[in-house]
Amino acid sequence: MSGYAIVALALFATWALLAGVGRMALQRRRTGDSGFRFAAATAGSRQWWANRISAAGSVLVGVAAPVADLLGLDAVAPALSAPSLRTAAAVVAAAGVVATYLAQLAMGTAWRIGVDPTERTDLVTSGPFALVRNPIFTAALITFTGLALTTANAVALSGLVVVHAGIQMQVRAVEEPHLLATHGQAYAHYAARVGRFLPWIGRLRR
Repeated sequence: MSGYAIVALALFATWALLAGVGRMALQRRRTGDSGFRFAAATAGSRQWWANRISAAGSVLVGVAAPVADLLGLDAVAPALSAPSLRTAAAVVAAAGVVATYLAQLAMGTAWRIGVDPTERTDLVTSGPFALVRNPIFTAALITFTGLALTTANAVALSGLVVVHAGIQMQVRAVEEPHLLATHGQAYAHYAARVGRFLPWIGRLRR
């Protein structure tokens, strides 16, 4: 199944270049600032840990798992080795890559990677943000779910759990408290009617 491993590596590289390097370059051209804020996180803080947990999971799914596949590590179950499933998973991952970038573009100049607690940005509630509060993270989870199932080995599935944990920590422990502190009732009302990662699911009580 080495062909699928190569596809997974290529999709992960595309995601990193498009949603990471490419989006920061576009932000810098538009505003003179890359929008990268993880450097503002204090060592040992929740954001510091969330960033490292997400990064570790991403590397496990996007790099270590395909490499393990190339070295002969089988899928965790024979059913997950089916070419039809792996092809569908690769298509899902590709759709997630595109969705991630489009959701980033929908934030306009308010887009950031990470949170600077001293900074106030606009509260974006239109476009995909009218459906879910965190469409970028939703799209990223779709991407990594597809990538994980493209190889479907133990490294990939373990990495997917780690990615999910890091994103949950970043959203629940870092970004939501920051947005509530920054935007107050405007965010509280928005979060009460719009789901966290899926429509209607994860709404906050007012």
